Amino acid sequence: MTATFDPFREFASFASAFADSPAGPRKMPMDLYRDSDTYVLNADVPGIDPGSVDIDVDGQLLTIRAQRPVSGGDGVRWITRERGPASYLRQLSLGQGVDTEKISASYDNGVLSIMIPVSERAKPRKIVVNSASAEPAPEFDDVAAA
Repeated sequence: MTATFDPFREFASFASAFADSPAGPRKMPMDLYRDSDTYVLNADVPGIDPGSVDIDVDGQLLTIRAQRPVSGGDGVRWITRERGPASYLRQLSLGQGVDTEKISASYDNGVLSIMIPVSERAKPRKIVVNSASAEPAPEFDDVAAA
């Protein structure tokens, strides 16, 4: 039986309890996958200003916050308004197998992408097996000559 290491096993969604509350943070749907030596998190945060995104790491806790401002200005007379201001919040427990110093993020077309590299210590590696004998084995020709 093989076991795989999953640093997101302790994954918890803080915002899910507030998903339907207009006063609380909204749910931030996301996908998470591993591509080679990097975990990739893609989260939907439509209509936000990328400058409003706040991503921080405290120990092994990754927190993502974003704001969607009120659209329209003074003198605007709304006919219908279904897209009000919104705040988004998501928290993840990263585990010990990631390199929190090298996390990076980008935003494109309403999708926030966060790259979370696997730490060098958590990557698979080969172990060299050394011989216990310090003397090399005799050559076949040396044994025949004796």
